[in-house]
Amino acid sequence: MLNRRHIRIKVMQTLYAFNGGEGDNFKVEEKFLMNSLDSMYDLYLLLLSLFIEIHKKAEDRLDKSQKKHLATAEDKNPNRKFVNNQLLLDIRSNEPLSNEIESKKLNYWDLDFEYVDILFKAITESEVYSDYMSERESTFEEDKHFLIDIFKEVIAPHEKLYEYFEDKKLTWLDDLPIVNTSILKLFRKLKPNPPAYYFLPKLYKDIEDKDFASELFSKTILNQTKFDEEIAAKTTNWDTERIANLDAVMLRMALCEFQKFPSIPVKVTINEYLEIAKEYSTPKSSIFINGVLDKTVKEYKEKGNLNKIGRGLM
Repeated sequence: MLNRRHIRIKVMQTLYAFNGGEGDNFKVEEKFLMNSLDSMYDLYLLLLSLFIEIHKKAEDRLDKSQKKHLATAEDKNPNRKFVNNQLLLDIRSNEPLSNEIESKKLNYWDLDFEYVDILFKAITESEVYSDYMSERESTFEEDKHFLIDIFKEVIAPHEKLYEYFEDKKLTWLDDLPIVNTSILKLFRKLKPNPPAYYFLPKLYKDIEDKDFASELFSKTILNQTKFDEEIAAKTTNWDTERIANLDAVMLRMALCEFQKFPSIPVKVTINEYLEIAKEYSTPKSSIFINGVLDKTVKEYKEKGNLNKIGRGLM
């Protein structure tokens, strides 16, 4: 679910918030970083559990309409296309997913059921829902594309849901785009009769990625003075106070990857931080960072100090 860029962003944010230096005990901040990464999975599960609750809401509404004292013909024979949506049924009936939600005690919607009501209302009033319900039968692919569209157009951008997640955990605001994208990818790849653990992807691709997060954080802090001296030597025309704090953090992280992570290609490191800078820092940050890193790489090559192993890593 997480890729290396997501991990770099989380490390960057934690380093940016860290006020100490290499001589301080930063275990609390490192623990915060790892917990923040792990909590992304809780957010993912919480969003999937929202689909389960919305499906229950739809089913309950149909049951109540059929039991009306003065039920209409439509009440007695309602359009069940939404509650019969195969993707919704797959999510709701997935036992490993339900067990994981239960084990993590993510029964938030039981207490905050009004958000389920708000979102269900927004769904049923949407044009996507109206078009979908215009016929009573659908294929698996139609069911899937409908749920993808509902998620993209109604659920993910809903302001009330955004505010809800902000109140629950501040770090979730930065996680939402990543988690939303992961859910969409999962839905798009879904085939009929998915494997039991399909809805429980791994948070990290492998143990190396998890180690990368903690090592990048700690090694950047432990070598901060050295990295700052290198940055200062290459930015003599810049007033140190004019360099954005976030840019300084990204430069330290990039130098750390150059020196302490021999298996990561130089081009990968540079491209990753340029893209992160474009998204998170000032309009000119990527140009500034690119200039500093370009100078650094040329100097390392001239002195033979570039610590990279294997072909294509230079």
